[in-house]
Amino acid sequence: MVRALCAPTQRPPADRCPGAVVLHAAADGALARVRLPGGRLSAAQLRALARAVALGNGLADLTSRANVQVRGLPSGAGGELARVLSAAGLLPSPAHDRARNVLASPVAARHPRAVAETDAVVAEIDRRLCADAALAALPGRFLFAVDDGSGLALDHAADVALVAGADGAFGLVLAGLWTTARLDADAAAGAAVAAARAFLAERDGHAGRAWRLAELEDGAAAVAGRLGVSLV
Repeated sequence: MVRALCAPTQRPPADRCPGAVVLHAAADGALARVRLPGGRLSAAQLRALARAVALGNGLADLTSRANVQVRGLPSGAGGELARVLSAAGLLPSPAHDRARNVLASPVAARHPRAVAETDAVVAEIDRRLCADAALAALPGRFLFAVDDGSGLALDHAADVALVAGADGAFGLVLAGLWTTARLDADAAAGAAVAAARAFLAERDGHAGRAWRLAELEDGAAAVAGRLGVSLV
């Protein structure tokens, strides 16, 4: 019998997703993954990112989650990389570096099907994440998504998704399953972060091996229950 190599019961609690603080050894040198919540960059941050890429071999990858991988870094470049990113606001909390996975449409609120602004919601999720020390324990694969109603941010199966509706409220979706929650923009970010805290609480009760909400048995229902809502 062949068993899955990545089964939650076999693997360590921490995944090996690269970050910008702890670098990943690749064939072409050290690799750093810079999280860009919502895929948004200011002009100053783009210039800082170019300086970060210049520390390596000059090559950068754009990931499917709209993050940037800096490649070919020397083994001792971590400190300088962190300084460049921190000065531009691209590393607001080193402890939360790998937890800042917030996906949004690259044309948020500008698509013909869009019904809501999402930039502020993405920024508030990021702020709340970095302000909560406990959420630094989120796995690097745990994913938030904020969709403006166009569906462009839902190609990935997010652990926690906020989806704008025609009534202006955001629906809360857990591991692809809709809940009964209907949230205004001010409450949406708080609910998403609360769902992440609930995931960690549920994971601790399952030996702490899950990296994604869908890996917990009845995880979506359990998290919904902790939030005082139910699955549709």
